[in-house]
Amino acid sequence: MKSTTWLIHLILPYWRRILLALILSALTITSHIGLMATSAYLLARAALHPPVLDLMVTIVGVRFFGLSRAVFRYLERYVSHDVTFRVLSRIRVKFYQGLEPLAPALLLNFRSADLLRRIVADVETQQNLFLKVLSPPIVALLVLCGYGFFLARYDMRFTVILAASFLMAGLVIPWLIKSLSKRAGHHLITLRAELNSQVGDSLLGITELAAYGQVQSHLEKIRNTNQKLTNHQRRVAWLSAFSLALTGMLANLSMWMILVLGIILVEKGKLSGVNLGMLALGTLSSFEALFPLALVPHHLEQNRAAADRLLELIEAEPAIKDHEAVFAKPQEMSLTFHEVSFKYGESEPWALKQLSLQIAEKGKVAIVGASGAGKTSIVNLLLRFWEYNEGRIELGGQSLQQYTQEEVRDFVGVVTQRTHIFNATIRENLLLAKPGASEEELILASQRAKLHDFVQSLPKGYDSLVGEGGFKLSGGQRQRLAIARVLLKNAPILILDEAMEGLDPITERDVLEEVYKLMDGRTTLVITHHISGLERMDEILVLDQGQVVEHGKHRELLQKKGFYRKLWDRREVTPSIQHRTKETEVALNLL
Repeated sequence: MKSTTWLIHLILPYWRRILLALILSALTITSHIGLMATSAYLLARAALHPPVLDLMVTIVGVRFFGLSRAVFRYLERYVSHDVTFRVLSRIRVKFYQGLEPLAPALLLNFRSADLLRRIVADVETQQNLFLKVLSPPIVALLVLCGYGFFLARYDMRFTVILAASFLMAGLVIPWLIKSLSKRAGHHLITLRAELNSQVGDSLLGITELAAYGQVQSHLEKIRNTNQKLTNHQRRVAWLSAFSLALTGMLANLSMWMILVLGIILVEKGKLSGVNLGMLALGTLSSFEALFPLALVPHHLEQNRAAADRLLELIEAEPAIKDHEAVFAKPQEMSLTFHEVSFKYGESEPWALKQLSLQIAEKGKVAIVGASGAGKTSIVNLLLRFWEYNEGRIELGGQSLQQYTQEEVRDFVGVVTQRTHIFNATIRENLLLAKPGASEEELILASQRAKLHDFVQSLPKGYDSLVGEGGFKLSGGQRQRLAIARVLLKNAPILILDEAMEGLDPITERDVLEEVYKLMDGRTTLVITHHISGLERMDEILVLDQGQVVEHGKHRELLQKKGFYRKLWDRREVTPSIQHRTKETEVALNLL
């Protein structure tokens, strides 16, 4: 019920258009009734061989109703679909507005294929709300009132027959169909979502499925889900045909009842014989308003099931909420962690525990540690993707929570290990960082990221498509594209989270030199589990199980022979790719 109320609330702003669509729909059916009724009356009058002039008004009436039916139908479809698309637009906007604050925590609880299903198919399902749920009962009521009043002019019993038939077709048959459907609408939405998720998973993981010989088992799972969906679709098709048959039978039965009553009235001299066919065919034509009613419960069930899935996300509590009182842009770009503790869930272990660190403005700090030490959690907190549980994080001396999420992210440029590349051109992917960037700025950023020469080798240059997730690019090329983005953004705070992952040693060395140049004049946080090349850092923090176990400069940490030295000794270095700096060699000689 809550989802239905929510949908109706979204429709209400367009009540004028809705009212117009309902009137046009009622006029369309009225024109159909008028066409059939006047045609029957014209044939009956013509059989009596009256003067042609006596038939002219009826002939004009037939032409009028024939033309008006087409005009009203076109206008009704135009207005009703205009309303539908406006409502769908509002639903999409509401969904995106509810979805955006949930990222990235959203991906922990929902599969990407399921999210796509919600935002595409579940939203599209709502197009039936007005066209197949709300409109048919109201139009049927309008037709009943209008044509029932017309029949009452001849005999009230005609109106009683019509009203009883409408009640049967509008209430009893839909109730029967709903009883037989056994929640088929809900099952259709659920099974479609499940099938979509399974197919999406198979496409994304087709390489792994093939490598481990699980293709057939996964296909069997898809077949089973598809078979269940097909069975429900077959049931819905059967119910639709059955409802049409019942409504058609009732329409013909009503016509015969009107005809029999009319014959009795004609015999008693209470009704003109030429009106008999007009009343019977008019009654039969009025059932055009009733044929959609049988499946209204089914469509309503589908709409509610899809709306429930949308509301599940829209009404979800975001991990981060912006405060109303915010500060202006910070005067300095320093970062400070004061005994910060954080975990991803109540039952989850601590990702960070009483972490304290300080990065002065334009300072350079590196955080190293094994996988799972909590390095990426620091990035998530700084970008306000998550809220820390204890402690305090400051930006420019003010609590990070006093800035909106958008403001914080405007100050920060990030290169992560897994940067998403959109299925667009290289130019469009770069312009995400700075939509108004000029061609010269794009080229300069690409040159500094060692990407420009590769782009120039492509037939379409910067207008070349890179495929879904950057599929047409190698891992190193994708990473250079990500680095070019952050170079183009030119933010005052720079975060490099495994930024050199996927680059070959020579390119890594060249790109690293450009990144070091980018660090000048910026507050920089480097997060890595590779400890080569950290000699230029002001301070290095060694993280283990969410806590700082060592800190100092590169040379100092090597001399301590602690956790950092163990990481250094375990580093993967071969003679062919070794490129130590002079400072590193001096440090090793001292040891």
